[in-house]
Amino acid sequence: MPVRRISGELCLVCALIAILAAGCTKVGPDYLTPPVQVTDNWLETDGRKITPVNEEHREWWRVFNDKALDRLIQQAYQDNLTLQQAGVRVLQAKAQLGIAIGELYPQTQQAVGSLEKNRLSAKGSTQGATALNYTTSKLGAEATWELDFWGKLRRTIESADANLQATVAGYDSVLVSLTAEVANTYIVLRTFEKRLDIARNNVQVQNESLEIARYRFEGGVTSMRDVEQALTVLGSTEATIPRLEALVRQAKNALSVLLGRPPMQLPELLPGYGTVPVPPPTVAVGIPADLLRRRPDLREAEWQAAAQCARIGVAKADLFPAFYLRGSFGFTAADVGNIALADMFQWRSREGFGGPSFRWNILNYGRITNLVRVQDARFQELLLAYQNLVLKAQQEVEDNLIAFLKTEDQAKFLGESTAAAERSLKLAMIQYREGMTDFTTVLTAQQNLLSQQDNLAIALGDIARSLVGIYRALGGGWQIREGQELVAAETQAAMARRTNWGRLLNTGGSDASGPGKPQKLVRPPQW
Repeated sequence: MPVRRISGELCLVCALIAILAAGCTKVGPDYLTPPVQVTDNWLETDGRKITPVNEEHREWWRVFNDKALDRLIQQAYQDNLTLQQAGVRVLQAKAQLGIAIGELYPQTQQAVGSLEKNRLSAKGSTQGATALNYTTSKLGAEATWELDFWGKLRRTIESADANLQATVAGYDSVLVSLTAEVANTYIVLRTFEKRLDIARNNVQVQNESLEIARYRFEGGVTSMRDVEQALTVLGSTEATIPRLEALVRQAKNALSVLLGRPPMQLPELLPGYGTVPVPPPTVAVGIPADLLRRRPDLREAEWQAAAQCARIGVAKADLFPAFYLRGSFGFTAADVGNIALADMFQWRSREGFGGPSFRWNILNYGRITNLVRVQDARFQELLLAYQNLVLKAQQEVEDNLIAFLKTEDQAKFLGESTAAAERSLKLAMIQYREGMTDFTTVLTAQQNLLSQQDNLAIALGDIARSLVGIYRALGGGWQIREGQELVAAETQAAMARRTNWGRLLNTGGSDASGPGKPQKLVRPPQW
């Protein structure tokens, strides 16, 4: 087989095409941060409880000064399985970015070879009988390189870069939700424990009233009706205890799962009963513009829009011709009746070809154009979703601020009414013992006290949970992962044993900023 020679002019054309491809403009739009509507100040910054001072809220849960809550959140950060899933998704995005980077280099580089024994039909061959049996052997290499003339491959890297950053922001968003969920569940647990303690104390008080009623009945001072009424109220109060005990257990079960454990008592983390966490005197909330920097779900939404913007350019590049450099070199030999290996490595057995080529989808009947339109519409949808999320983020902050302030007002009134109910019960008991009032007054006072104490406990829990909602809406808590690996060491070790991950398992120091910084598109392959 004759050898194909590449002329000097052809080599020059190939080099010129490669240089032009490296420096040409990328088709498709460049991402620009969309305008958003952000108010100058929060509606509820009264300067007394809520101040516009900016804080990072890195470990906002410490404002409650509750060691048990601190331990729970630290344990959840280490062992929560949902958070670990989010960390592994970062590894997936890094591997996808590696694929995109690799596509910028020659896409096909293959070693090829074959050894074939052939038998031709004697009736179908025009050659003599000696040529009916022969062996062919080949060994060589082939390469194909699609040049990034229109920036299609660089846009793909841009999209993969943005998708990676969106995945990191998604991890941060899961972490914000996790810390808030642990705190909320802990507050709910302490609230149920407080209500259970109130119910048990009232059972004790009502038992004492029952004994007084029985004593007065046995002394002939009152009728059996007082005893039956006391038993009715006592039974009603006792009936609330099993339900509250079940709610306490369910809250502990929920905490166990958040900590990555099966349901258990958690004695090392929750030793005994505790009090409902108390908020600090003041809460620093900053200004609404801080949300765009701090809240990871907003960063995630914007990175997703940036990734989609780059996909418009990827689709648009298919409207233009694609240029390739193709080539191969190897050795081929054939021998009649023998295995053609001896002659294959002789220089005269060499063959090859090389040169530029192009492919252009001239008649695609609108398929490519409509694919570009699909990608553009999807991009616009993500922009609107981002703008809407900014509005909802401000609403979440405002809703929790007003809930926090008004629930504090409610708790103040409930505290006063509870104190009054306690005084009323004491007076009713004194008057009943002295025969100045009937037992119905005592029972009514007991029921009122139980109701007021229970409502106060619920309100105190709601205050703490509203404050958690404020910190969650402000996007605090994710900062604790800065400088830390997003995937646990045990998980990294298990994945490294299964697969060669190279340096991709290192997820520390991931960027937490939003789109806007220029990315270096041409970079070494991630082997």
